[in-house]
Amino acid sequence: MLIPDPAWAGPIAVALAIAVMFLLRCLHPPGGAAALLCALGGVGLHFVLFPVLVNCILIVAAGMVYNTLTGRRYPHAPAQEAGTTGAPQRFSKADFDAALAHYNEVLDINRDDLEALLHYAEAATYQRRFGDLRCKDIMSQDLLTAHFGTPLAEAWTLMRQRHVKALPVVDKRNHIIGIVTVADFMRHAGLEQPLGIMSRLKNLVAPSGTTHSEKPEVVGQIMTRSVRVSSAERHLAELVPLFSEGGHHHIPIIDGHQKAVGIITQTDLVKALYKAAGPVNAA
Repeated sequence: MLIPDPAWAGPIAVALAIAVMFLLRCLHPPGGAAALLCALGGVGLHFVLFPVLVNCILIVAAGMVYNTLTGRRYPHAPAQEAGTTGAPQRFSKADFDAALAHYNEVLDINRDDLEALLHYAEAATYQRRFGDLRCKDIMSQDLLTAHFGTPLAEAWTLMRQRHVKALPVVDKRNHIIGIVTVADFMRHAGLEQPLGIMSRLKNLVAPSGTTHSEKPEVVGQIMTRSVRVSSAERHLAELVPLFSEGGHHHIPIIDGHQKAVGIITQTDLVKALYKAAGPVNAA
């Protein structure tokens, strides 16, 4: 109305409309088209009320009805917290801000929604890669075990020769009744007194040669009776908290008959996670 020449009125109207939409963070291409239509048509202020305002009210009302019927909130509320799916978050808000600053572009999406979208995508990737991986897929099947009556010297020699730090202790039915670790040997040798620990360890594992002895002679006397085990069919992702927060270093694996079939160590877990966290297959 202020600029009679449509050749100038049109571009200026579109530019002003886009600028206002940028400021209000509601960039919408039809908004620029409406401004261009008004400028080229030379319409009056009544055009703002009808059809523009009436159409906007009808569209918003239709959106509210549709989203209510489909169980979604409208108007949409931006995500308050991203990455609450339980999967480990590999980037922080600072990393997210750095990525946005690198591209230096205006995205037509709420920042919190975009951050939540990336976290959910990461969680889906985590679930896809680790969700179907089970204990039986990574456990060490060449399981070394000991019995309650296994002499300490025999168990210690086996652990040293095979470079393992734990031996599940099983009964005659191959059911786990405990576990003996290097820490158990050290504890009974008096780890609280580091000086002379090696000589005390040698004395511990050396058989006394008598029928009655005050010092432990067999594995069952020093083993840890409370041992955490896991089913071979259990998802590997469920063991991550046991290793990372529970302080476990070795978890024996049992089958459906409660028999020992393998063991998972921290090394096994790290190898599996590293392998599963490899590049995504584009196919």
